[in-house]
Amino acid sequence: MKSTDPVGTGRAVRGVSKATAGARPTLGSFSYTADDEEKLRGVRRMKATATGLLLLVALVYALATWAKNSGAGAWTGYVAAAAEAGMVGALADWFAVTALFRHPLGLPIPHTAIIANKKDQLGASLGRFVGENFLSAEVVRTRLRALGVGGRLGTWLAQPAHADRVTAELATALRGALTVLRDADVQAVVGEAITRRAEAVEIAPGLGKTLDKVVADGAHHRAVDLICSRAHDWLVEHGDSVMDAVQGGAPGWTPRFVDRKIGDRVYKELLRFISEMRDMPTHPARGAVDRFLRDFAADLQSDTDTRARVERLKSELLARPEVQDIIASAWSSVRAMVMSAAEDDRSELRLRARASLLSLGSRLATDDRLQGKLDGWIEEAAAYVVSTYRGEITSLISDTVASWDAADTSKKIEAHIGRDLQFIRINGTVVGALAGLLIYTLSHALGG
Repeated sequence: MKSTDPVGTGRAVRGVSKATAGARPTLGSFSYTADDEEKLRGVRRMKATATGLLLLVALVYALATWAKNSGAGAWTGYVAAAAEAGMVGALADWFAVTALFRHPLGLPIPHTAIIANKKDQLGASLGRFVGENFLSAEVVRTRLRALGVGGRLGTWLAQPAHADRVTAELATALRGALTVLRDADVQAVVGEAITRRAEAVEIAPGLGKTLDKVVADGAHHRAVDLICSRAHDWLVEHGDSVMDAVQGGAPGWTPRFVDRKIGDRVYKELLRFISEMRDMPTHPARGAVDRFLRDFAADLQSDTDTRARVERLKSELLARPEVQDIIASAWSSVRAMVMSAAEDDRSELRLRARASLLSLGSRLATDDRLQGKLDGWIEEAAAYVVSTYRGEITSLISDTVASWDAADTSKKIEAHIGRDLQFIRINGTVVGALAGLLIYTLSHALGG
């Protein structure tokens, strides 16, 4: 894309020079702005002032020389000498200032247009200067240590308004991260991780220890109570079904009233057994259940065959599509829960995060030891970054400068510092005139 040159040359501004076009990409925006235009107008005004002063001393020199030749008096020599030296100083400084940015009078004089010709070297030197003087580990550590980041962060974070702001920003970042993540990818990763972890770990010993602890604490009694209660209710509701099942299994040669008698007897005994087991905590069947569970817990921990069978069952369960679907859907549930909590500023997640931030801020503001730890971590992290990536950071400077158009770079730099450089021309004119006057005076004094 092309834009009009603000200096008025009519030449288009390009992001890379002809010498670098196609060789390196443009790394940054380098275009003239309204601020540059205003600075350029100031440069032009100062150029006009410096040039006007040069013309003034030239006119003074011409008049003084004419007056001297006309016999106006000795004073004309002093004025002419001062004006002559002022012109020399003005012209010398004009040449020096102009040579920074372009060839004076368009003549390809050596060592002129310095910025345009030495742009890449200047960028590399600037990068090395920054790297050596600003991106050293010791400089970074010293600066960070003087800042006292830990204490400042603690004082800032201990204020409720700031904790609210950080909590809101964290919630926004969390929502953004969850939105960007693809559910299918995350589900695949979660499913694989859970399956791989479950396959790698033998679960039988852990189950045995857990079951042993449950039985020792009597925590399984409620489960036995529930089973007995539900079994009793089922028997009461499905008594006919139980008697029909008993009668259906009787031999064909037995009389039907005998089958009914036996079925009724079996049903009543079964109901009585379940009722007693439900109502009697010390029922022998409950003791048998306790012994069975203790034996099973011991087998899970020490019996090789039992452990192998549990592992085979685990593998079969993990391989079932239904189990894989449950594992995969866990991410969707967690994601929905976290998204909802992040969006609700009164959710438990955000309230806990806010409370944690306030607590951390209070501790950081008052605990010198914690401040020292945090400052040390920050210093080490920053030192590692500048030490490891100093080359990449400095190359950003040199490569960016190298990608700029040479002529446009000169103009932009001139727009920013050119006005101050014109004072060099003005000072050169004044100092030259004073030096010329002094030299002329001393020459006459010593000679006379």
